[in-house]
Amino acid sequence: MRNLAMLAVAAALFVAIFVAKGQDAEQAKAERYIKEGEAAWAEAGSKGDATTVERILADDFVGVAPNGSLYSKATEMANTRNDHGTVTVSNHVNDINVRFYGDTAVAQGSETWEMRNANPKRGSYVWTDTWVKRNGKWQVVAAEDLTVPAIEKK
Repeated sequence: MRNLAMLAVAAALFVAIFVAKGQDAEQAKAERYIKEGEAAWAEAGSKGDATTVERILADDFVGVAPNGSLYSKATEMANTRNDHGTVTVSNHVNDINVRFYGDTAVAQGSETWEMRNANPKRGSYVWTDTWVKRNGKWQVVAAEDLTVPAIEKK
């Protein structure tokens, strides 16, 4: 009887380890997808890549621009389509940190951009994006971007 109980405990432990490794692998895959999505979204404006924006943003997405105004998925797609390098010369992600809370992930990072006819022409954003997994698909439901003030070199 004792051997049977020990065998049951060992089997349960084996299943728990197997499930945990599967969850770790799934989370690592989701983190990779989110980081790749964030980088693609940052670069989408200079390429006019509204398809990436359409894939990444949820239909009920609401973003907060650096000036405090709200924008929707449709607005972001139109701005991306219209930009196609006419406004944004480049925009690249510097770093991204992703934390998971079940089927929700918070991605925080920074990016550096260059604009064609802006003042200033170069700058940085820091941002927080909230991703949610719905119907097996990770998408951004909320975003907030802040402009990082230029630091004067002495």
